[in-house]
Amino acid sequence: MKRIILPLAVLSFIILGGSCHPVKEKTPSITDTLTIITNQTGSGVTVDLHFTKGTEHNHPLMAVWIEDTNHHYLQTLYVSRSIATGIYPKKITDAGAWAPGEQRRPAALPVWSHAYGYVSTDGLFLPDPAHPVPDAYTGATPQGDFELRAKTEKGTPKIVDLYFEINQSWDWNETWHNSAFPGDNEYATSAQPSLVYHARIALLSGTGPYWLEPNGHGHPSGKDGKTYSDLSTFTTALQIAKKITVVIK
Repeated sequence: MKRIILPLAVLSFIILGGSCHPVKEKTPSITDTLTIITNQTGSGVTVDLHFTKGTEHNHPLMAVWIEDTNHHYLQTLYVSRSIATGIYPKKITDAGAWAPGEQRRPAALPVWSHAYGYVSTDGLFLPDPAHPVPDAYTGATPQGDFELRAKTEKGTPKIVDLYFEINQSWDWNETWHNSAFPGDNEYATSAQPSLVYHARIALLSGTGPYWLEPNGHGHPSGKDGKTYSDLSTFTTALQIAKKITVVIK
């Protein structure tokens, strides 16, 4: 499997991890779009998602999943590997240095993590190194435009809600600034909370394209899995993604 090797800036998130059933990633050229293939053994249809980065894109974390129309979680299609494993390539150690290691970030993708539903021994709705998301659904966070090809499972309802959650650390603005919630360490690494994009789609071959639109944000420190609809205070976070579309194959 080919992998992208990119430099790591000090406050960046490039997701690493090992697997016994790794996601396929096609290394792009300068003008190509990265292709990620997940759940290759799935017996349903292929959800083909295209992501075009916006002007404020800078190493965001992402998750894509589907629910039935009654808000019941069905399946993760893709999640950034650091969230999926609880291991980050860059964290501050007790000695004040930067090194790979375990880190808990409940504010990163709280809508997905609560929908996923795993509660770790520390009480957080987050996978951990002992209980990671299966490798078939994870991958390195793309550093630009990408295409996700994800297989659903047999028996998945024909009409589903598809969600795309994205979060980029330290993107402060006049509302979501670093003194907005004094003492809240989880919020301090998140700034503008995660954005949730949504589309209701028909899982029938040849349908689409569907355009995903932002319909809310996650809790600023990840205390619940609700989607909060008011986006009036969001600025640069709305420019992380320029366009997200889905077709069914």
